Amino acid sequence: MTRNLYVDIHILQTVPPSNLNRDDAGSPKQAVYGGVRRSRVSSQAWKRATRRAFVDALPETDLGTRTKRIGKLLADRLAALYSLDGDQSKKLAIAMLGPLGITPSQKKADETSYLLFFGHRQLDAIAELVRDRVGELVTLEPKELATALKDLPVTDELRRTHPIDVALFGRMVANMTNLNVDAATQVAHALSTHAVDLEFDYYTAVDDEKPKDEDAGAGMIGTVEFNSATLYRYATINIRQLQQNLADATATAEAVDLFLSAFSRSMPTGHQNTFAHRTLPSAVVVMLRTDQPINLVSAFERPVLPGHSGIIERSLTRLAEEAATVTELWQNPADLTVAAYLPIETGQDKISEALGASTTFPALLTTVRGTVDSWLAAEAAQ
Repeated sequence: MTRNLYVDIHILQTVPPSNLNRDDAGSPKQAVYGGVRRSRVSSQAWKRATRRAFVDALPETDLGTRTKRIGKLLADRLAALYSLDGDQSKKLAIAMLGPLGITPSQKKADETSYLLFFGHRQLDAIAELVRDRVGELVTLEPKELATALKDLPVTDELRRTHPIDVALFGRMVANMTNLNVDAATQVAHALSTHAVDLEFDYYTAVDDEKPKDEDAGAGMIGTVEFNSATLYRYATINIRQLQQNLADATATAEAVDLFLSAFSRSMPTGHQNTFAHRTLPSAVVVMLRTDQPINLVSAFERPVLPGHSGIIERSLTRLAEEAATVTELWQNPADLTVAAYLPIETGQDKISEALGASTTFPALLTTVRGTVDSWLAAEAAQ
């Protein structure tokens, strides 16, 4: 019998004064939840931070890129592969991408009208499609060239051998739905577990070369908005969809391992030089489920209040209580729960009962990887 498998990732992470993800006015993003204002970091911001963290684990050639400059990238590859000059490679690249129906940007001729997410290896494969015809093609006029390449299987290359990041985060192309890739990962907006007030930092910059006998005024003054928060972060991976996107069991397990590590360790970079806000989570809880993904943010609908034990400890207790409540109410325990969290002063037994004893993060990764490998092997044997 075909089953689903979901990897739910729950993270509690405290960040100091910071502006991780700003809105159009430069303010830290916020949301009202449970009737109070919370700090918020958008899912897009943390997904990008996660994708950027992939670079530390894999060579760029094994990853994807999201860009309007596919024409330039392809032209550069053609020039390098076939020793073409700039005009020849650009003309050939434009014609080769013709079957995609990508229109040029109205503002910049060397860009497309929208971003396209694709793998570097996919682009290499597209460049190889004309290997045996380059000498003939570069002699043709643009209209003749477009006709000669109208049936070039560019779309086919973009529909196979997806890189990990495209397989995880998906791709949507409005005017060519056959290029769409259903995302295997969903990421929630991070929310503070407690109410948050916006604060302002008034800063000045001194002109180092200003003569001492001039006025003592600053060379520049300004303000930057910030807040600090304990965030609840959630993401889920649909293993079946990921396996479908990658078409390889080993690559699927590796993608889960990579995403879990990168999502847990990554951090959006907004105002990072101003605040040095880089922290690691205080708790990472992974639940593997065969029923459905479950976001436990309702644990914090009633905002956590400060106290002697600290917000992070109270938040971890709330998370454990919510996990236990959901299990009891719906009678649907996770197939496996593995957690890495800091020791706390009170309520340790309650947390251990709901989430299991704390382990190290590397051990957590090993346990999750082993379970996913076993699940994929069992599916292959059916």
